[in-house]
Amino acid sequence: DSSFLHFHESDCDIGGSSSCESVLSLNTEKILNQAKLLAEQKRFPFATDNDNTNEELAIAYVLIGNGLYDEAIRHFSTMLQEEPELVSAIYGRGIAYGKKGLHDMKNAELALFELSRVISLEPDHPEVFEQRAEILSPLGRISEALSDLTKAIQLQPSARLYRHRGTLYFISEDYATAHEDFQRSLELNKNQPIAMLYKGLTFFHRGLLKEAIESFKEALKQKADFIDAYKSLGQAYRELGNFDAATESFQKALLLNQNHVQTLQLKGMMLYHHGSLDEALKNFKRCLQLEPYNEVCQYMKGLSHVAMGQFYEGIKAQTKVMLNDPLPGQKASPEYLKVKYLREYSRYLHAHLDTPLTEYNIDVDLPGNFKDHWAKNLPFLIENYEEQPGLQPHIKDVLFQNFETYKPNVQELICVADRLGSMMQYETPGFLPNTRIHRAMGLATLEVMQAVQRTWANSKVRMNGKTRLMQWRDMFDIAVKWRRIADPDQPVLWLDQMPARSLSRGFNNHINLIRGQVINMRYLEYFEKILHFIKDRILVYHGANNPKGLLEVREALEKVHKVEDLLPIMKVN
Repeated sequence: DSSFLHFHESDCDIGGSSSCESVLSLNTEKILNQAKLLAEQKRFPFATDNDNTNEELAIAYVLIGNGLYDEAIRHFSTMLQEEPELVSAIYGRGIAYGKKGLHDMKNAELALFELSRVISLEPDHPEVFEQRAEILSPLGRISEALSDLTKAIQLQPSARLYRHRGTLYFISEDYATAHEDFQRSLELNKNQPIAMLYKGLTFFHRGLLKEAIESFKEALKQKADFIDAYKSLGQAYRELGNFDAATESFQKALLLNQNHVQTLQLKGMMLYHHGSLDEALKNFKRCLQLEPYNEVCQYMKGLSHVAMGQFYEGIKAQTKVMLNDPLPGQKASPEYLKVKYLREYSRYLHAHLDTPLTEYNIDVDLPGNFKDHWAKNLPFLIENYEEQPGLQPHIKDVLFQNFETYKPNVQELICVADRLGSMMQYETPGFLPNTRIHRAMGLATLEVMQAVQRTWANSKVRMNGKTRLMQWRDMFDIAVKWRRIADPDQPVLWLDQMPARSLSRGFNNHINLIRGQVINMRYLEYFEKILHFIKDRILVYHGANNPKGLLEVREALEKVHKVEDLLPIMKVN
């Protein structure tokens, strides 16, 4: 019998320590039998040649397996008093400290100290480096964890080690390097649905959506009930702009688990941006039933209500997001940053519901600093800002109208608008069709036509209660008005109506085709044309400034197929 299992009254008070109670409730004989089997088979790290020592070590490892970490630590400590450099006991004690919980920095420091001692005594064991990496990574010490995993791979490469390191590169947002590790892991062991999923995610986050879709499908071949793979496949199709395929994938994920919050959230957001606000709202409400403090679903619920003209419910949901202040040192969520602007704009819209659209203008009515901060998505820190009036009881929300209740001529007008608006859809990967935007732009087109027709008959236009000559900007304002109505989440503002100070600082209106490791799928079709144009400009430059080196530059440019290949040529004088 182990002395550890013989309790004295001073060690344990029956009504006291919960850990002592759990030990007392264990079957001592069962622990000893498990330990004996473990010792005989030497199925624990750094087993020795001494059978008695192995049995003592095995008892402590069984205690770890039963979640009795303090007892295991005491047992290992007793052994180390007799044999200070017993590697298995040092290693086991480090494992036990780590399993006690890294939320307590003392446990983390002790675990790292013990594992480092093992490495100094036995530097050629990859599992110790891997174990230390598992302690380091939750502490945010990713570079040290990566270094340990690299050392472990050098000692003995394995599918698990490559997957582990790939995951850390993924967390670090180094998606290209993460992809290489997941690929190596899969080469060593093809049947790894999680590694295949992460390989797909490395494609997804670089904008390589078609490659991501293939990887997600492969993960589903390996594991047919893989909810996260269906969810990721749905999101990839959504980013590609394939609404039907995305819906099918999200639906399959929800058939496996109807309460999968992330899928409900992503499906709801896709439905909102497809223009299906009623259906989107159902998903956000279900999401909040399951996870009441989900900021994204709460924000999107408020946005959906406001977009449908239900201002009371919308502003109530927005206020809940506003009350969720980030903790000191915690980064504010995108929803928290945006919600106060949305609430103020919602109040403004509600206050003007009974005012003709031509009689108010947010470019004029909203303060310049508010518009500047809103457009740039800055924290809501605006000096001397006067809040918009709260909801007025006498101003009712917008009443829902069925299409069938409209008169035939109105129905025909809406159908024509839908057809016209759909013609404005970009037929290229990356653009999700939005039926609400289509209708708004179709109605804008019809109103512009009507305005032009009236202008031919009478060149004057009535704006803000005054009559004046119609100008080009009045035409744009018609379209802008409809675009604002379609989605209150997106500020559509005239730049020349912004404060002069913010204009002088500039607004970024560049579209990046490739930014670092990320490819913009929406505009990828332009890449070859732009690359060819840049090559042509380089030749023109060298023809004028470096005629002797022109032939060499021309030959080098013929080998250029990606942006990185241009850099050495750009450095040539």
